[in-house]
Amino acid sequence: MYILIPACLLIAALFIFQEHKENYVNAVILKGLASLCFVILGFLTSKGGTGSLPVIIGLILGAIADVLLNLRYVFAEKGKLVFLIGILVFLSGHIAYLAAVLPMNPNPLLFIFGGIVLTALIMKWLFTKITVAKAFKIFGIFYIGAIVILNCIALGNLISSYSTFHLIFFAGAFLFLISDIVLILNTFGSVSKFSLRITNLSLYYIGQILIALSLLFL
Repeated sequence: MYILIPACLLIAALFIFQEHKENYVNAVILKGLASLCFVILGFLTSKGGTGSLPVIIGLILGAIADVLLNLRYVFAEKGKLVFLIGILVFLSGHIAYLAAVLPMNPNPLLFIFGGIVLTALIMKWLFTKITVAKAFKIFGIFYIGAIVILNCIALGNLISSYSTFHLIFFAGAFLFLISDIVLILNTFGSVSKFSLRITNLSLYYIGQILIALSLLFL
C-alpha cells in the first residue's frame, strides 16, 4: 500500500517535467497515473466507515479534474471551457469531502460563517493580484469558498474532537487550499513561474495523499 505514495510523487515529478517540455499528451497520461495512485490509496486505506465513501468520491473527482485541467493544453482551442469544467469537477470533489466531515462538526453554522468571511478576505486579496474574466471570477469565488469552508469545518473538528483522522484530514485539506491559491496566482497573475507550478503541484499531491491516508484512522 505505502509504495503508492512514492509512486505518486515520482510519476507527478515526471508529469511536471513533461509539461514543462510542452509534451502535453505525455503529461496528461502521467498526471492521470499519478492521480490514480492516490485514488487507489484511498480504496486501500478505507475501512468502510460512514465518512469513507464521500472521501473516496472526492479523490476520484479530483483525479478526473486533474486530467481535465491539463487537457486544456492538448485541446487549446477549447482550453477555457475545459479548464472551467475541470474546476467544476474539483468543486464537486470539495463538496464530497465536506459531506464527509460536516456531520462530525458540533457547530457547523459557526464554522461555515467563518469560512464565508475568510473567503471574502482571500478573494479580495487575490483580485488585487490577478486579472480574470467575469466567468472565472464567479467560478473562483464558489471554488475557493468551498475549500475554505472545508478547511474551517475540518479545523473545527480537530479543535472540538482531536483525533488522528481529523489531524491528517485537516493537514491535507490545508495543503490543498494553499496549492489552489498558488495555482490561481500562477495562472492568472502577471507572471507565470515554473517554480510556482512545482510548488502548486507538490502541495496538491501531498494534500491528496494525506486525505487518502486519513481514512486509515476513520
